[in-house]
Order: sequence, then structure tokens, then C-alpha cells
Amino acid sequence: MTPLPLAPTLHPLVLTLKAPVLLAQIQQLKDGFGLALAVLFMFGFFWGIIKIWSGANAISKGDPDGKAGIVAGIIIAAAATIMAALFTIFGLQDAVIIPHF
Repeated sequence: MTPLPLAPTLHPLVLTLKAPVLLAQIQQLKDGFGLALAVLFMFGFFWGIIKIWSGANAISKGDPDGKAGIVAGIIIAAAATIMAALFTIFGLQDAVIIPHF
């Protein structure tokens, strides 16, 4: 059995295996990012809900800063939708990674 040459472009087996393996690795990386985004957005959604509740509680006690807490909670809870909409508006639909479990 002869060893593979040093230059991978000279061996046809290396050329045929290189592209599918790379594409499979990219798909695994994309799936990993999708899982990480799902976890991040899940925590962000619950954090946003807590901010909205605390802002409403502050308003009920007469604090004028409660409205800012409600707006911040809405932005935090809707961050995934806001970013996907911005990517779509600017024509970067292929850059959107859908979070999933």
C-alpha cells in the first residue's frame, strides 16, 4: 500500500471525501448554534416576562420608571423575533438560524 501524497489535490480519494465531510461538519455546527440559541432565547423570554411583571409592579406602587421596565421586558422577550425581522428586512435571510431543540 502506498502512502498518500503530501498534496491532497493529487489524490482523487481525498478530493471526493473532503467536500461531504466539510458540509456535514458545517451542518453539525449550525445545529449546535440552533440549540444554543433556543436555550438563550428561552432564558431571555422568561427574563423579559419577569421584567414586565416587575415594571407593572413598580407602576402600581407609583414609580415612574416602571414603564421603562415594561419596554425593556418586551424587547428582551421578543429579541429573537426582532433580530429575525431585521435580518429579513436587510436581505440576510440565509444568515438566520432557527432555534430548535
